[in-house]
Amino acid sequence: MFVCPLCNQIEQQQYICPNCQQAMANEGRVMDYFDDYSAYLDIEGMKLFDGYLNDGKDHECPHVFSCLKCSKQVVRFIDEVEF
Repeated sequence: MFVCPLCNQIEQQQYICPNCQQAMANEGRVMDYFDDYSAYLDIEGMKLFDGYLNDGKDHECPHVFSCLKCSKQVVRFIDEVEF
C-alpha cells in the first residue's frame, strides 16, 4: 500500500513560487476540489479520472500549492511512500 506523506502528515515539503520566489502553501490534493464529496471518495479510484494519466501507476499524489504573496497556484506531484 502506498500513501502520500503530505496527506498523512508524515512529512512537510516546502516549495518556492516560480513568480516571486516566496514560500508556497500546500492547499491539499487536486481531487479534493472536484466537488463537495470528492474528499471522502476512494483515492485510488479518484486517480482514474483526475486528469493525470500516470499518477496512480507512478504512485504520485497531485497537490495544489499557492503562493502566500502573489497567489499563483501550481500542481506538484508528491511521491507516495510504501507503507
